[in-house]
Amino acid sequence: MSIVEAVRIAFVSLLANKLRSILTMLGIIIGVGAVIALLSLGGALQTLVTEELEGLGSHLIFLFAGTNDPAVNDQVPPRLTNDDVAALADPLNVPAVAAVAPAFQRRGLVAYRGTSYDATVVGVTPSYIQVRNAEVARGMFLDEQAVQLRSRVAVLGHGVLQTLFPESDPIGQRIRIDGVNFRVIGVMTERGGTFASNEDEQIFIPLTTAQDRLFAPEAGTTRKVEVSVVYIQARDDQSIEPAIQQITGLLRQRNNLTYQDSNFTIVTQQDLVASFATITGAITIFLGAIAAISLVVGGIGIMNIMLVSVTERTREIGLRKAVGARRGDIRLQFLVEATVLSLLGGLLGIALGYGLAQVGTTLLSSFSENARAEVQVNSILLATLTSILIGIFFGLYPAVRASQLNPIQALRYE
Repeated sequence: MSIVEAVRIAFVSLLANKLRSILTMLGIIIGVGAVIALLSLGGALQTLVTEELEGLGSHLIFLFAGTNDPAVNDQVPPRLTNDDVAALADPLNVPAVAAVAPAFQRRGLVAYRGTSYDATVVGVTPSYIQVRNAEVARGMFLDEQAVQLRSRVAVLGHGVLQTLFPESDPIGQRIRIDGVNFRVIGVMTERGGTFASNEDEQIFIPLTTAQDRLFAPEAGTTRKVEVSVVYIQARDDQSIEPAIQQITGLLRQRNNLTYQDSNFTIVTQQDLVASFATITGAITIFLGAIAAISLVVGGIGIMNIMLVSVTERTREIGLRKAVGARRGDIRLQFLVEATVLSLLGGLLGIALGYGLAQVGTTLLSSFSENARAEVQVNSILLATLTSILIGIFFGLYPAVRASQLNPIQALRYE
């Protein structure tokens, strides 16, 4: 028997039992569709994460006091001061750095005419706008004079604006932060939450005001960590690694660290992108593995229905053997039927996965136009090959069982 003839007989048999065939293919359809959709959405999610992190700033480097190792922090206490920031801002010390923006942040209770709001209060300098690619929607941002004079002025994030001033203009209005009066001079453009922070829920005040007036250290004490984080902008992508080396060398020299571990942590946007890519990739693989269980279930369904088919067609098998059909012909016929059944389910699953990917793209378009869940050719080829292998694997036993039937006993079967 030729392959073409076996395929023709397989289609005749499947069409004779349409509903049973569709129900048998259902596990394969769902499994293949889910795997393709999840792989496509995983790629779109990585694109979305990358865009979010790149939106934090251009060529951005994050500098934090301390490390993630408590033993190192005990041995070399964290330290990050205004003098360190001034040294980092000096192009003679770190020529690969274009700009430096220190930030000192705490939680604060914000109040306006009876409305209270628990917000993140961030002390910054004018360079914050440049380094973090931020924009002011109304009013103005903090200037150098406000920093020098420790002025009590504030710029509101969009979320804070919606809470405190839902229907009025906040410019010139006075709010209270932890009981201290501040005058609103500006409102930031809505940016939405990122994986690092939600700037819409923040209030920006001069760095010196936050350090010395609003969140001043207790009397008789000094801070070794005067800034929470320093946002550092490298001159370009090629300057990121030289900037890290220059920053590391400068801070180790200023902290007199000759052989000890560093008492600070440097993180780049590329580090964050790589970390989130690893996480999203692992999640995608995990969910894909769960979805692949449907393929196993579908394969078991194919084996079950093929065994039923062998039982139902016992007399047919006996008759074919009686007129000269060999074991290989019977085995090929049932193996091709199982493979065709699985392959059709796989093709329908590819169509389902493509449809789900389009739905995912529509949902993700509200976050980013570039986050498209595209079905890759490799995914289609993998799904097709998997469907064929499932048909062969789970159809092999019923095919062998059919080929081993005794023709005389088969003809007597009722």
